[in-house]
Amino acid sequence: MILALIPLLPLLGFLINGLWYALFQAPKGRKAAGSTAPGLIATGAIFGSFIASLGLFIVLCGLPEESRMVEQNFFSWIALGDLKIDMVLRVDVLSTLFTLVITGVGTLIHIYSIGYMSHDATPGKFFAYLNLFCFAMLMLVLGGSLPILFLGWEGVGLCSYLLIGYWYEDDAKASAGKKAFLVNRIGDLGFLLGMCGIFTTFGSLDFLQLRASVAQLGAGMQPAVMTAICLLLFVGCMGKSAQIPLFGWLPDAMAGPTPVSALIHAATMVTSGVYLIARLNFMFSLSPDALLVVASVGAVTAFFAATIAMVQTDIKKVLAYSTVSQLGYMFLACGVGVYSAGVFHVITHAFFKALLFLGAGSVIHGMHEEQNILKMGGLRSKMPKTFWVFAMGWLAICGFPLTSGFFSKDEILWVAYASPHGGVWLWAMGALTALMTAFYMTRLFALTFLGSPRFKEDHSAGHGHGQTPRLCGCPHL
Repeated sequence: MILALIPLLPLLGFLINGLWYALFQAPKGRKAAGSTAPGLIATGAIFGSFIASLGLFIVLCGLPEESRMVEQNFFSWIALGDLKIDMVLRVDVLSTLFTLVITGVGTLIHIYSIGYMSHDATPGKFFAYLNLFCFAMLMLVLGGSLPILFLGWEGVGLCSYLLIGYWYEDDAKASAGKKAFLVNRIGDLGFLLGMCGIFTTFGSLDFLQLRASVAQLGAGMQPAVMTAICLLLFVGCMGKSAQIPLFGWLPDAMAGPTPVSALIHAATMVTSGVYLIARLNFMFSLSPDALLVVASVGAVTAFFAATIAMVQTDIKKVLAYSTVSQLGYMFLACGVGVYSAGVFHVITHAFFKALLFLGAGSVIHGMHEEQNILKMGGLRSKMPKTFWVFAMGWLAICGFPLTSGFFSKDEILWVAYASPHGGVWLWAMGALTALMTAFYMTRLFALTFLGSPRFKEDHSAGHGHGQTPRLCGCPHL
């Protein structure tokens, strides 16, 4: 039963906040009294999910290594001819890592959102969307078959549309939400065709049965078939994880509230493609051509996005293109056949990138919604707490020795060079990207926090949201 609690608690939080908003606030046009009550409900739901995830992690650690898996079959979902799909949730050594990250980092982002959305008119709706997003992401990583994974896959796509375009009164923000939704549908078509190819070839969509079928038929089947299936699945990964050429939606998604950027673009949705390849590693490993495409697209995306980040002046856009680049790093690791290195970078990136986004939100809030780093400077003395936490994330993403980013990037560079599927050019692209990352993140950090202030202080403005670059008097920042 503990397995069912992991996705159900966020779903319950969504229903409570969503129904309260729909029944008592939206019809009468009432503005909420504040974000504390809905925020605590939503945070309690995702924190309860984290506790359940931690409990299952401990259970798995106590099982023999060859049988570390817990599953629960709820009911028969689809029975159509030869296609039979049960609603099975399954947690193993891969999915337990993702559930811990989603719920752990998600809890911290929910707590941050209580203060960040305190002046919003509809916090109940916002926190309902956050919980629904977490529910969909947890279904994605806990699903025991491809259709259940796809259910969560489409769920996070819907929630990203709702959250990115949350302030839909602004045409630019509404357009960003629609762009994310439409671009992801392009990738999802490839995913659907890949699932059709898998069922036609192997007769099953359950991960355990599929692994057994691939082990039995893989050596005897035509390599072109496996390559076609893997490439179609990778098209879905390209859309969800913002790889070339389907990366354009992610920088525009910065139009959403900053906690949304931290949740979607650090710990959850954009890593779905990496999870899918890691989950189906037994298929991708049988297609060297598909792995070469994955590694090449990842390396090129990492380099290309880093070049764009070097010249951005919007603090959130720098972090957005950085996310695209780091996702390329993850696919580079998966493409050379070392899936554990890609997942390792997923975990480290989730923490330091969420930290950077939340730090950026604190800066934007203190600067009266100003996002241009050329109009900042000298914030170290004005926002000391934000400075120190942002500095930790900056060191980690730069790969400073003994930080988490150092270890995960170092492993990816090593496997890109030494793996049988790797090569010198993949290593060179990764190493150059790492240097460029250190450059543009140091540029961002210096222009924001160091040097002389390039704004005027306004201690009387409080938390107001003006149009000129000023710093509000917020000692807690």
